[in-house]
Amino acid sequence: MTQPLNIIFAGTPDFAAVHLQALLDSEHNVIAVYTQPDRPAGRGKKLLASPVKQLALQHDIPVYQPPSLRDEQAQAELAAQHADIMVVVAYGLILPQVVLDTPRLGCVNVHASLLPRWRGAAPIQRAIEAGDAESGVAIMQMEAGLDTGPVLVESRCPITPADTGGSLHDKLAELGGPALLEALQQLADGTAAPRSQDDSHANYAGKISKEEARIDWQRPADELHRKIRAFNPFPVCWTTYADSKGEQRLRIYSAQLERGCHSDAPGTIIGADDEGILVACGREALRLQLLQLPGKKALPAAEIMKGYRELFAPGNRLGL
Repeated sequence: MTQPLNIIFAGTPDFAAVHLQALLDSEHNVIAVYTQPDRPAGRGKKLLASPVKQLALQHDIPVYQPPSLRDEQAQAELAAQHADIMVVVAYGLILPQVVLDTPRLGCVNVHASLLPRWRGAAPIQRAIEAGDAESGVAIMQMEAGLDTGPVLVESRCPITPADTGGSLHDKLAELGGPALLEALQQLADGTAAPRSQDDSHANYAGKISKEEARIDWQRPADELHRKIRAFNPFPVCWTTYADSKGEQRLRIYSAQLERGCHSDAPGTIIGADDEGILVACGREALRLQLLQLPGKKALPAAEIMKGYRELFAPGNRLGL
């Protein structure tokens, strides 16, 4: 190991906190942490510190929470740290060029995709939604463009048919720490060989809206199955059903793909039993398995059927 690096870490959610912990467990020195301002959370809307801030405070690391890094005072504050490098993981703020140029070795980013496959805010979900066979983590030298910088290290993993957005998130979080430490080692000892990205293979992984998670039963079942997996645990796919109070929202956490033809209109309930609620799609069908009614907790379809069988009787329609 060459001389340990003095690192500024910038990140906000759990995915970032896993990488901060990897740095804390290494020989390197985390001299400051940057994270998003505390946000209101829960029913009481009390201000909640990010997972990264909570971890930093446990280790007595100074925490900075500027609303923007375009402010000259915030930039001067960052420069005064005299960091060797800045590590950015799901921070949530744009770094202007003056910040990118401040640390001696620049800034590196941990990105949850095999760049340039998915650039942008939601690479984990978009990879599953698109039916990709694999994903991974890329450690990238940052530049002004969105996830366009040269890649230092990448680590790959398969996407299994059972993977959800949540399970793939956890797999990539585990891969990211060792890959980050390898990239820092290369930069510290001068052996890094950055690989330029091929922009022609890039796709934009746009942020996911709750409206986008609404199920369109006209679509093929395999496409909807991937979306349900990708959007679990957030924002969670949903459809609507009708009861005595009118239109209600039904959240869908998991489903099983059912091959074979049917003649029912998309959204029609073909059958319902302890195995799930079978719903016609534009092509083939889905068996809904883990569901959440308004104001209730998520339950297997078999449990929901005990009290609401008439709502999900064959012939009823979802998503009207």
